[in-house]
Amino acid sequence: MADLKVCNNTKSRVGIAIGYKSSDSWASEGWWNLKPGSCERILKGDLNGRFYYVHAVDYDKGGAWSGKAYMCTRDKLFTIKGAGDCVKRGYRRSGFFEVDTGSETDWTVNLTGSESEKANTE
Repeated sequence: MADLKVCNNTKSRVGIAIGYKSSDSWASEGWWNLKPGSCERILKGDLNGRFYYVHAVDYDKGGAWSGKAYMCTRDKLFTIKGAGDCVKRGYRRSGFFEVDTGSETDWTVNLTGSESEKANTE
């Protein structure tokens, strides 16, 4: 089965949020909570977009995997349409890193644990 998966290759608990282009606008969703060493299917089925965006938070050691694509998040479970005016709309503006899946219909994002690697996932 083709999916977008995220694997937590760290020793910490990690929270995952994703961003993607929906049929009519950008959208962001979260949170998937991954135990150390686990993987989760975030989007099920063939990937029909080339670019997806990921923001992840290390719950145990602090820090985040982030990037230069800004989308909206919040502390609790969320699905948010649109990526603009996050703060004005009552959300947090968070940086997401880009995942280029090319023309693949199945993709796995691997999160690793060092602070330098977190900083360099942009």
